Amino acid sequence: MINGIYAIDAHCHIYPEKIAERAVAGTDNFYGLHSDYNGTADNLIARGTEAGIDHFIVQSVATTPKQVKSINEFIADSVRKSNGKFTGLGTLHPDSDDIKGDIDHLTELGLKGVKLHPDIQAFKIDDYRCLKIYEQCEERKLPILMHTGDYRYDFSNPNRMRPILQIYTSLTVVGAHLGGWSVWDDACEKLAGFDNFYVDCSSSFKFMEKQKAREIIRRYGADRVLFGTDYPMWSYKDEIEYLLSLELDENEIMCILNSNAKKIFGVDNDERLQDSN
Repeated sequence: MINGIYAIDAHCHIYPEKIAERAVAGTDNFYGLHSDYNGTADNLIARGTEAGIDHFIVQSVATTPKQVKSINEFIADSVRKSNGKFTGLGTLHPDSDDIKGDIDHLTELGLKGVKLHPDIQAFKIDDYRCLKIYEQCEERKLPILMHTGDYRYDFSNPNRMRPILQIYTSLTVVGAHLGGWSVWDDACEKLAGFDNFYVDCSSSFKFMEKQKAREIIRRYGADRVLFGTDYPMWSYKDEIEYLLSLELDENEIMCILNSNAKKIFGVDNDERLQDSN
C-alpha cells in the first residue's frame, strides 16, 4: 500500500523468462533508453511489492498476427500464477484474419481488456484495419489501453485518436503516457473532456517539470488518470516519489492509484486485502 491506499500499477509489460532479456532490449533500442528491470513476472511482483504496489495490470504486444494467441495465453497463465496480483490485458493485431476469433479467445482466457501499440505494431489509430477492433471492443465493453503519442511518428498522435473517440462513444480508451508521449499539450487540447477517454501517467514524469505534470493531470481531471510505470522501464521508487510530490489532494491520489483502475479493468474489491495487511 502507498499512504494507506491499495495501489494499482495499470501499465506493466511482462515477457516469458526465456525471451525477456531480448524483448526488453528491443524496447530499449526503440526508445533509446535502458530499462531498470528485467521484464519477468516474478521480478515485477518483487520490485513492485517492495515499493508498495498491491496489484498490476499486465500486458504484452504482438508485432505479428501469429503472435496473438501465444501472447494472450502467456498473459492469462501469468495471471493464474500471480496469486491475485495480476489483471491481464490481451493483445490484438489489425492484420489478423480473424479479429473476432482473437477477441473470443482472449475473453475466454479471462483477460479484461486489450493493449495496442500503434507505433511498434506500425498502424495508424484511425486506420480502417482497426475499425473492427474498436467495434468489437465497444460491443463487448472491453477497454483498450493504447500507446499514444510520439513526435517522431504519425501513428498514435492526438489527431488520430480524436475521431475514434467521437465515433465509438461507448468504447473506453486509456491513452498511455498522459494521452500523448512527447506531445502532451496537443493531447490535452484535443482529447481532454471526452467521456470515454482516460490517461495513464506512465513514461511521462521523467520528461516534464512537476508543475507541468500537475497541470496536465488537472486538465484531464484526476478521475481520468491512472498510475502506471511502464514496467520494466523506470524505477518504482522514483515514479511513486514523483507522484506523491505533486501536491495533489487525498482524493486525487486515491483516484490515480486505485479507483480509476478498479473501475476500468474490474480489479477485485480490495477491502479484504487491505484488512489483511
